[in-house]
Amino acid sequence: MNAVHDIVAKLWRLCTILRKDGITYQQYVTELTYLLFLKMMQEKGKDGEAIPGKYRWRELVKMEGKPKLDHYRDLLANIGTEAKSRTVQAIFENAHTFIREPKNLDALTTAIDELHWFTDERDSFGDLYEGLLQKNAEETKRGAGQYFTPRPLIASMTRLMKPQPGEVISDPAAGTGGFLIAADTYMRERSDNYFELPTKAAQDFQINRAIQGVENVPGTYRLLLMNLALHGVGTDKIDLASTLSPHGAGVEDANLILANPPFGPAGGKPTRDDFTETHNVSSYQLPFVEHCIRKLKPGGRAAIVVPDNVLFEDGRGQALRRMLMNWCDLHTILRLPTGIFYAQGVKTNVIFFTRGEEQDSNTSDVWVYDMRAQMPSFGKTNPLTEAHFAAFEAAFGDDPYGKAERKDEGEEGRFRRFSRDEIAARGDNLDITWLRDAEDDPEDGMTDPAEITAAIMGHLSEALREIEALSEELISTEPTEVAAE
Repeated sequence: MNAVHDIVAKLWRLCTILRKDGITYQQYVTELTYLLFLKMMQEKGKDGEAIPGKYRWRELVKMEGKPKLDHYRDLLANIGTEAKSRTVQAIFENAHTFIREPKNLDALTTAIDELHWFTDERDSFGDLYEGLLQKNAEETKRGAGQYFTPRPLIASMTRLMKPQPGEVISDPAAGTGGFLIAADTYMRERSDNYFELPTKAAQDFQINRAIQGVENVPGTYRLLLMNLALHGVGTDKIDLASTLSPHGAGVEDANLILANPPFGPAGGKPTRDDFTETHNVSSYQLPFVEHCIRKLKPGGRAAIVVPDNVLFEDGRGQALRRMLMNWCDLHTILRLPTGIFYAQGVKTNVIFFTRGEEQDSNTSDVWVYDMRAQMPSFGKTNPLTEAHFAAFEAAFGDDPYGKAERKDEGEEGRFRRFSRDEIAARGDNLDITWLRDAEDDPEDGMTDPAEITAAIMGHLSEALREIEALSEELISTEPTEVAAE
């Protein structure tokens, strides 16, 4: 992993040079996507079957100066239409370069060509690309940070949900594919890279059909396909579409959903006709939760990141929570610490639930783990690690359906049980707190001015989101006037 870290650091230093060419961090990662893919296909010996001859890596690197840049522009303009591979077509669709100076393309291709790509154990392309995506998220809190879920959180949620071969595993807001890759990796590590599966058909299912996802931003979709390809995950079930459109209603029901849906205003109401509780809601978070409820198979399980307002919002929010607790066993809520989602600027939770066989009274108890109170604020100077989730994972137990024996730690502890009757008495408000901080200030302890600014902007953005959500709720419930005849 140190070798991968060194490669990431070297490639990222090149970005500093290219910034002088007017290239942003996001554009740089997109540029690397094209070049790394071509290099990867050669290293894996697959360029002959996927890349037209004149557009292969070896043809590009042997050129220099302006002819190379001209060839590269031609490559990006045509490879997507000339290649036969669906993944190649999607990655290079509408592709173009942001590089204007031939010397900068020379620097990039030389650096990529000279790096040592393989560890002794496995291909490190995937880890390399994940590292670049993470660096991009750190540098662009308003860009990649919006869809880059902290990897320690993804790892913890995946371990608790225990994805199994043979299951359909879905992320309806796939982003760059962190959850899907983590689930695939978890299963590969426990099945000798799927070689222990009993049949060739079972192996084929795992590689090509078990993992499904939807992403509606074309630029992010490109990064998603690249990330999956680098990790050996098939992309046949990965769609460029909106989950809140009729397309989302048609995706295959899942055994497991792992997701961090977008937060905030959606720019319009869902266009699906199967939503009953959130069809008039113009924000992302509530409709995405309804999607997850509906697209779980009976007995299927889910772990989803949601902002606080999903737990307490009145009106449609309350109706959605009742649907959730009726249709599903909402067995666990994890209150996440502050500072891990600067781009969204909201306080977040993970809700863990299992779809019931029937659609009534499936939740009897909800266990709440408070990982937020009396915790430091995480950020660039105090990064979140997998070790921070160890106590929660121990309290959660070894059963992915939340049925392990648990202990209520009382008012002084972090893990408590609340009965369905107690929650009903609260008006089905699930924003449950009992621990208090001496200073309830999310900026307390921050020293990086960028972190402090991002947190303050986050509070302001969240206040605006709440106002917009309230306005939408008022508009949707306001009686329509009938014109006088």
